Amino acid sequence: MVKYEVKEIADKNVWESFLLAKIPKSFLQSWGWGEINRKTGEKIFRLGFFKGRKLVGTCLLIKQDAKRGPHLVVPGGPFLNWSDKALFTFFVNSLKDLAAREKVWFVRVRPELLNTPESINLFAKLGFKPAPMHLHAENTWVLDITKPEEEILRGMRKSTRYLVKKSFSEGLKVDISESKKYAGVLYNLQKETSERHGFVGFPQKLFEVEIEEFTKDDNARVFICRKGKKVLAVAIIIFYGDSAYYHLSGSTSEFPKIPFSYFLQWQIIREAKKRELKYYNFWGIAPNDSPRHRFSGVTLFKTGFGGERIDWMHAQDLPISTSYWLTYLFETARRIIRRL
Repeated sequence: MVKYEVKEIADKNVWESFLLAKIPKSFLQSWGWGEINRKTGEKIFRLGFFKGRKLVGTCLLIKQDAKRGPHLVVPGGPFLNWSDKALFTFFVNSLKDLAAREKVWFVRVRPELLNTPESINLFAKLGFKPAPMHLHAENTWVLDITKPEEEILRGMRKSTRYLVKKSFSEGLKVDISESKKYAGVLYNLQKETSERHGFVGFPQKLFEVEIEEFTKDDNARVFICRKGKKVLAVAIIIFYGDSAYYHLSGSTSEFPKIPFSYFLQWQIIREAKKRELKYYNFWGIAPNDSPRHRFSGVTLFKTGFGGERIDWMHAQDLPISTSYWLTYLFETARRIIRRL
């Protein structure tokens, strides 16, 4: 009978070497993402799954003592051989053990598995339920940037291509920085953006720590779009594996006739191409084509650049306590109110 062991991994090189060798991969399971959560006050666990002496799986877990119920989160992971049923069963039993020790109500997992009936069935067999809320970007828009610039432009929606080209006549400039001093600027712009699009923004501390942590390993840059001295938009772009991720951003509602958002995106794509990356991930879009979904406007903007939709498996919950159903009811109501 195959024997597996689970151990916490404390060596960054061991962790990153394993993760970066996987396809697909996710910065949400990276060492840096763990550090960002630890430095913003969360308790984290980096579990390694071993078959003998061989590392065969990893899982970053984040404990969240939320008012709606304490729980463990696995964002963009774990990374296992999904065809190894014995390993997956061992992984789930390890989750249950950790959850019992940490006295949480449930464990929420959102792996980098395509959203197929087979994926959902894999988790359902071991007691998982579809979560009432999404976790990070489950529906994403990804552009292949290995093509020449002219070919990428040709692949855009006609109106998008026009606005990208028009933006070059507007006196715009994009600076690329490693400084966390822009966290405050981004925070203020994000407040404007969140009010326009109806979402809850992130704290400034997260921006500061994300910039500091990911730039240490050349895995992120801050992009600042200006017209003269006026900052119009700021974005944190994460570079991980073969992809650039449009992760966090904010923009002003002033100058609605200046297509500065198109200019910013094009400069990000150019920088990602300089780094010889393969993909530009625009991050989250609406899960459907409903014009009532609060992300519908953002989705229309992102999809105009060309590319393809990738739908990851919806978050799955492993109930540990009967108190989980209080969370389920609360989050279901919140999803409906927020038009998610």
